Amino acid sequence: MDEQRERGRGGPALPWGGPAMWRQGPPWWNRREDAGGAGRLPWLTTLAITVFVQVGSKYAAEGQLDREPLDTYARLLLLAGTASLLLRHRHPVPVAYVTAGTALLYLGAGYAYGPVLITVAVGCFAAVVSGHRRAAWGAVGMLWAGHLLVAHWLYHWLPPDGDNERTWGEETVVAVWVVAIIAVSELARVRREQWMKERAERARAAERRADEERLRMARELHDVLAHSISVINVQAGVGLALLDSDPEQARTALTTIKAASKEALGEVRQVLDTLRTPGDAPRAPAPGLDRLPELVEQAARTGLTVDVDTQGTRRKLAPGVDLAAFRIVQEALTNVVRHSGSRHARVLVRQEAAALTLRIDDDGPATGADAGGSGNGLAGMRERAAALNGTIDAGSRPDGGFRVTAVLPTRTAPQEDQ
Repeated sequence: MDEQRERGRGGPALPWGGPAMWRQGPPWWNRREDAGGAGRLPWLTTLAITVFVQVGSKYAAEGQLDREPLDTYARLLLLAGTASLLLRHRHPVPVAYVTAGTALLYLGAGYAYGPVLITVAVGCFAAVVSGHRRAAWGAVGMLWAGHLLVAHWLYHWLPPDGDNERTWGEETVVAVWVVAIIAVSELARVRREQWMKERAERARAAERRADEERLRMARELHDVLAHSISVINVQAGVGLALLDSDPEQARTALTTIKAASKEALGEVRQVLDTLRTPGDAPRAPAPGLDRLPELVEQAARTGLTVDVDTQGTRRKLAPGVDLAAFRIVQEALTNVVRHSGSRHARVLVRQEAAALTLRIDDDGPATGADAGGSGNGLAGMRERAAALNGTIDAGSRPDGGFRVTAVLPTRTAPQEDQ
């Protein structure tokens, strides 16, 4: 389970071979999400961007001699833009506008084109990925509109001296750069949303599996305890009644109680073994129809005679089907012991190519209002059958007895108990 969770966290590789970060988000984003949105400031990435922009702008200025040389004011503008990136996760909208604004002031002051635009790209990327698309578009639009104004109308009054109007071909390059920023940011946002949706679905699936496991354990414990406690209750009554008049028969009843309680403890331990370290194998195999003679023998100790009729060709059943069949017969016989005045029951096991049919009859009459068993027992049988796409039909017979019929598919069992 842990290994699957780690694989799910990273997300599968994209079919077109693109980087997995577009699906799962960049590493710094995952750390922020895992910390509940209050992660540490991205000092390392911001420092790296700051150094790159400062050094890269120096070389850009040396290659563009028609622009203003890099001075203290330019350095401060570059530093203000990159320093604001420290808050890009917590306050993405202001950061997008600050980076665009400082870049516009930098270019408007006549400094060289270059890495300053990377600051805007990172700020707008963070805004789009965090869901603030309009803010990112607005910041980039402000930068582009301001650049058009400077390059085509205000260049007469702004440095450098003797600057000329920019050609529209150069503006096309700027436009392509702007569109590229938005396109990459939107792609990251889409991939990010897909990853978050998949992670939420995996979390819901894990919760469903946990709920199903709790339900399975509850059914197992109910079936084990209900059957064993019923046998113990009946034998305790027999022992008390015969303690003085027939000590030997009372001793037999006590021996039955000891055997039933020991078996119940063993089965409870087996069920609770699933709470041990994930991946450990069960210490004993789950019960199946091969233990049907044990049920007959236990019923006989309570004074109930059980006739078993097996029809069809015996085939090896899937573990989940075998366990469900055993528990259904066990619960039905337990209900006969607890709620029926009959001392005789019949069990039919018919195995066909596509289904296993179980039919448990008793001749009645019921000893109380709960003929056929309590609501929990019948509900547990129905849940077991439904988990295997099977059916349970339980009800009174016209002659006054009670019948439980279960049909369990044997070819397809999508939710088998392990």
